[in-house]
Amino acid sequence: MNQEFYRKLISGRSNGFGGIFLRFLLCFSAVGYSLIIRLRNFLYSKGWLKAHKVNAIVFSVGNITTGGTGKTPLVIWLYNLLHQRNIRYAILTRGYKTGNQKRATSNQRRGTRTDEPAIFAESCADDRVIINPDRVAGAFEAVSKFGAKVLIMDDGFQHRRLARDLDIVTIDATLPFGYGKLLPAGLLREPITALKRAHAAIITRCNQTTEAKLAELEQKLQQINGNMIVARSIHTPICAKSAESQEISVEELKGKRIFAFCGIGNPQAFLSTIKATGAELVGSKIYDDHYHYTPDDLSEIYDQAKVLKADLILTTQKDWSSTQYAIRNTQYEIPFAYLEIELKFTSGEDKLTALIENTLADKMPKIKRYAG
Repeated sequence: MNQEFYRKLISGRSNGFGGIFLRFLLCFSAVGYSLIIRLRNFLYSKGWLKAHKVNAIVFSVGNITTGGTGKTPLVIWLYNLLHQRNIRYAILTRGYKTGNQKRATSNQRRGTRTDEPAIFAESCADDRVIINPDRVAGAFEAVSKFGAKVLIMDDGFQHRRLARDLDIVTIDATLPFGYGKLLPAGLLREPITALKRAHAAIITRCNQTTEAKLAELEQKLQQINGNMIVARSIHTPICAKSAESQEISVEELKGKRIFAFCGIGNPQAFLSTIKATGAELVGSKIYDDHYHYTPDDLSEIYDQAKVLKADLILTTQKDWSSTQYAIRNTQYEIPFAYLEIELKFTSGEDKLTALIENTLADKMPKIKRYAG
């Protein structure tokens, strides 16, 4: 079942007997999933399942829904905050999905990484990235290998085996609670009451919804967890970067005919970001999240863009990490590029920064032997 059909199904846009029957099966499956998740959370809350501690401060960045909610830009924002304060850090990421393990191995053999690990490596000056689906093992490796005093755990909200000092969740303003149902009937990875564990919630893509909906969402979050800091943010385009490392400013994108492609959790948000630059989106091709692109896929993308007389073929930085090798080794008349974005807070940044700094001040004396 591809991503586009699945979203149409769980959102209720797929009508008819077939759609109703499939939704019934998904809801039935969600009951079993819910029982497992609730039992697991109960066991951790009671301490019957052990959360392992490491000699470092752990900041977890996660979400409660599947799909792209903006975790990666927030991880990079956290890195910049630590880097400016000369705090030794490491990023923990699980790396690749099992279905893409063959691609992961292939890229590692030629010395490259794809998806989030590649973005972290490119965005962080000293590339302290540990790829390990076992977060506990990865944390111990980061401390021993890098002498890390602070660990940033990407996609860590549900990975409770590693104890953390702060839980920060990202919530997509355009689809905050994944149609209100747990997987596979909806996109929720946990019941929304799981947000009681969170210390902060960052609402992302706030410029893609209305003020009334944002206020309603903030109120809902405060009802779930009144002690949780709530901040607003947007994904701001910085520039487009081509295969030749040429930078195309946002101003230069205005009026350009763009053909877009992506394989991410929330493709519509990416397309909306392109439109917001003033570019003309003449066409798009959407793939499943973490899609494994082939040379034939890229040829098909190029052919569609050429028919539509596009000036530029644009994708996300995440997709670029898995396609740039093929793109740079093929001659195309229409240039390929990726849109670089940055997380910018519109409210609540001061409260979040204060929370982080207070945590550092409280916990840092306990790990002084890793200073350096």
